[in-house]
Amino acid sequence: QYQLIPFFSNFRPTRKNELHQVALQASSIEDLIEVIRTSQSIMCKQWSDAMHAFHEKFDSLSTLIIDHGMDTTPQEEFLILLGGARTSPPVHQFLVNSLGEAGLKRVAKLVSAAGKEIQLIVLDHLQPAAEMIGFRMGELRGLSKWRSRFQGIGLDEKLIDNATEKSGMLLIQVERFMKVLSSAVQQFSNFFNWLLKSVKLLMSEPSDQLLPFSSELVVVFLKFLYDQDPIRELLEFSEADQCIAAGMETMQIVRELAHFGGFVDCEYLQRTLAKDIKEAFEMPFTTISKKIYCKNLLPLFPIASSAKSPSPIDPASISYYKEASLVGPTIQMCQQIDYVAFRIPDDSFSNFANSIGIVRGFMHQVDSLKKGYTTLEAVLLCVPDGYHCVDLSLYKESQIVLLLNETSTTSESSGNACMMIVQGNDLPFVSLARSTSLSCWKLHELKDSVVYLQMENEKVRGIPHTVVAPLAVSASRGVACVLAARKRALVYILEEDEDEISDAE
Repeated sequence: QYQLIPFFSNFRPTRKNELHQVALQASSIEDLIEVIRTSQSIMCKQWSDAMHAFHEKFDSLSTLIIDHGMDTTPQEEFLILLGGARTSPPVHQFLVNSLGEAGLKRVAKLVSAAGKEIQLIVLDHLQPAAEMIGFRMGELRGLSKWRSRFQGIGLDEKLIDNATEKSGMLLIQVERFMKVLSSAVQQFSNFFNWLLKSVKLLMSEPSDQLLPFSSELVVVFLKFLYDQDPIRELLEFSEADQCIAAGMETMQIVRELAHFGGFVDCEYLQRTLAKDIKEAFEMPFTTISKKIYCKNLLPLFPIASSAKSPSPIDPASISYYKEASLVGPTIQMCQQIDYVAFRIPDDSFSNFANSIGIVRGFMHQVDSLKKGYTTLEAVLLCVPDGYHCVDLSLYKESQIVLLLNETSTTSESSGNACMMIVQGNDLPFVSLARSTSLSCWKLHELKDSVVYLQMENEKVRGIPHTVVAPLAVSASRGVACVLAARKRALVYILEEDEDEISDAE
C-alpha cells in the first residue's frame, strides 16, 4: 500500500539548512534516476524493433540454404560471396528475390535510424543524467564527511561512498555503451553497403555511385554481429549472469588503479549497462537517523497484486493551509491544516476509477485520537469523462490544480489538455472514523459523497497540446508550468482569466 507517514524528530532548529541541502540533492537524484530508467527502456525498444526487422528478413536465408540441401551457414555463404567466388543458388535467390534492393534499403534505414535515435537519447538524456548524478553524489559525499552536522540527519558516509562509486561506474558504462553502439552501427552500415553493391551486380545494374565499403569490416560483422547482439546484451537485464569479456591486461590496470583511488569493485567492466543500472538503483541507499521516529501511518490506497512494483508516477501533493480546526470536540481555533491530494490508481478500486482522493487533518489526528475525537476528513473527486489526470498539485488557499489530458485524440491533432482549479474549502469532506489499533480508513465510507467534477462548474484553463508530468506550481508567483509535446514548456498565470492573458512558450 501507499502510506502517509508523519515523522517527528528532536532535531535542533539549526539543522533546518542541512535537511534542506540533503533534500534538494536527493530529490534531484531521484528525478535523474527516473530519466535513466526511461531512457534505457526506450533504447531497448528502439533497438529491439530494428533487430526484429533485420532478422525477419535475413533469417530466411538459412531456410533457403537448407532447402537447397546445403550444410553451410549464412555467414559462410556471405564470405564466399565476398571472396569473389561463384554465387550459390540460395544466396542469389535471397538477394534478388527474397530481400531485393527495396527490402535491403528499408532494413538499412531502420537500423540506421534506431542507432541515431539511441545516440541522441544517450547524448541528450542518459549521459547528462548520469553525469549530474555523479555531481550530486559528490556534493552529498562532501556533506557526509561533516559528521557532526550531517550524520545525525541520516547522511551516512559509508553509504554515500558506495553510491558515489556506483555513479562513477555508471558513467563508464555509458561511455563504453556509446563506443559499442557507434561501432555496431558503423559495421551494419558497411555490411548493407556491400550487400547493396552485390545486389546491383547480380541484377546487372550500375553500381558506380554507391557508397564504398570495407571488406575487413564485413568479415568482422559476419563473425561478431550477424548472429550476435552486443547492444541488446548491454541494454536488457537478464536474470542469467552475463559476463562481458574484458582483457587480462585491462583488468590488471583496473586493479592497479584501485590502489590510487580507483573503484574498489574491479569487476564492473564485466557487467552490462543494464545490470549496473539495476544494481546501482536497487542498492540499500536509505538510512534513517536515530533522531527521527514514526508516530503514525495512514494507508492511502492498495497496490494491485498484479503490479510488480508501485508506480513511480502516481501523482501526490502535500501542503499546509491556515484554517479553523477542532482542538476539542466542540472547540475551534485557527491553525495549520495539512492537505494530502493523490490520484487513485484505476486497478486499486474498481468502483472509483479515474478518481482523486484528498485527505486533511491527518497530523492533528495523531493527538486528537488520544483525546477521544477525530480530525481526519477525506473526499473523493471523479475526473470528468473524456479526461485523465496526469498530475496534480495543491495550491494556495486550499486550492487543488489538476492537470488533465483528453483520453481520446484524433489523428488530425496531437490532443488537448487543460488545467482545472478546484476550491478545497467548498468540497464536502467526510469525517473518517479510525481506531487507534487499526491504521486504516475505508473508501466505501465516501461512496455517497463523491464529487463529480464538471468542466463548466470549475475554473478551467485550456491547453492546445498533450501534456506530461510533472506539473510545477508556484503559490508565491501565482503561475504554473507544464511540459507539452515537442519539448514545449508552457507557463500559465493562474490568477487571471483565460481570455485576459497570453501564454508564454
